Amino acid sequence: MHTTFLNLAVSTAAFAVIASGAATAQTWEPDRPINIIVPWSAGGSTDQVTRVVAPILEEALGTEVVVVNQPGASGSIGTKAALDAPRDGYTWTANAIANNATYQVSGLLEESGIDDYRVYLHVANAPVISVNADAPYKDFGELLEAMKTGNVTVGTAGVTSSGGMALAALRDAAGGDMTARMVTYDGGNPAVIAAASGEVDMTTQLAVEQTEMIKAGRLRPLAVISDTPLEIEGLEPVPPVTNWLDMHVAPDYFGVFIPAGAPQEVYDTVDQVWEEHVMNAPALKKYANERGAMFNPSYGDQARERAMPVVISEACALKSRGEAVKDPSELGITCE
Repeated sequence: MHTTFLNLAVSTAAFAVIASGAATAQTWEPDRPINIIVPWSAGGSTDQVTRVVAPILEEALGTEVVVVNQPGASGSIGTKAALDAPRDGYTWTANAIANNATYQVSGLLEESGIDDYRVYLHVANAPVISVNADAPYKDFGELLEAMKTGNVTVGTAGVTSSGGMALAALRDAAGGDMTARMVTYDGGNPAVIAAASGEVDMTTQLAVEQTEMIKAGRLRPLAVISDTPLEIEGLEPVPPVTNWLDMHVAPDYFGVFIPAGAPQEVYDTVDQVWEEHVMNAPALKKYANERGAMFNPSYGDQARERAMPVVISEACALKSRGEAVKDPSELGITCE
């Protein structure tokens, strides 16, 4: 089991500035558009939900909120662009928090741990193991046996994407003898389309990226990487992968992140906006219900606490597979 020592008294001055607790009175009045860099292609899970949240933020902040897609290198190119931008509160990024918190561990970025951002979470997503509608497998048990032959191709958005991490977790849980071949695409949406078209045999991308193709009958979901069934409006429940494998699962939280170092009034204002406008947003609830996501917004210390289980899981999995360039302990994460 993975555990962690949460060093909330982070020594960096930047995080100390942004780690205040409850939101205070709104004091920041942005006078130009805010850019949210989505480091994945259009149509994927991060892009979808960010485009639902952006209008809510836009109305509350009284300024345009622009979603900018900047894909490449498993999300690290767009993330680096956000970190390299002036720390004035006008450039944010969006992603699964496990990505931003482990880019240093994987070596994709020198800077990008959970404490390099003020974290605002909105939904949690689960990867779904789906096959092309014409595939012969009746259930995940049959697919699992085929995945050990080396003849199965898996479409994902890259090694550190939710789909790539899900495939790695399946390999670990299966005892390392899974030889299914990963085929990488520039985002979850292209990976899902590849599986639906038969270009690859299956995908392990997130439910929210697959829902349309599943409802259209072009993909067949066999299992969700969770310990409970996945409920999607209008569909039969998807059985949990734990029916076949003994594996650790943790909610994969998504959100928007403001790099550390901006004026404190930026964080105070966005905290208040998140509390008053996002945490009960009907549009976001509707998106989660229709797409098979878990609506569970939070920000600040609470968001950090919720995010840590999946951060620990992914960081320690990278270490156990020998893929960690930086030891997780250097980021305050202890693996056992």
